[in-house]
Amino acid sequence: MKRIVSAPLVHLELHTGDGAGARSLYAELLGWRATTVAGSYLALDLGPEVGGGIVECSTDGPVWLPYVEVDDVDACTSKARRLGARVLLEPREGPAGWRSVVATPAGGEIAIWHPKP
Repeated sequence: MKRIVSAPLVHLELHTGDGAGARSLYAELLGWRATTVAGSYLALDLGPEVGGGIVECSTDGPVWLPYVEVDDVDACTSKARRLGARVLLEPREGPAGWRSVVATPAGGEIAIWHPKP
């Protein structure tokens, strides 16, 4: 198994029950522009280094989900499980890449990501 030296933060995604309210707040407060890209998914322009988005969904409260990029989503997810994390979303392929979501006992939720070429 490959040793992960450093997995860079590449995306921040807000899960909220009020997508329109979040869009308006962050546009006025921080100047973040939002563009609808798929259904109700809003892509946020956070700057050149990190992508962003807003997902309107049922949730106990708004939560930011950081995405980190790794070479092997399956291996990293398995390692997280061995370290005590709960897997909330098993590794799966989507239109832009592969991802999983884990909840760590002490560190919150994190999305493990690998983009398609």
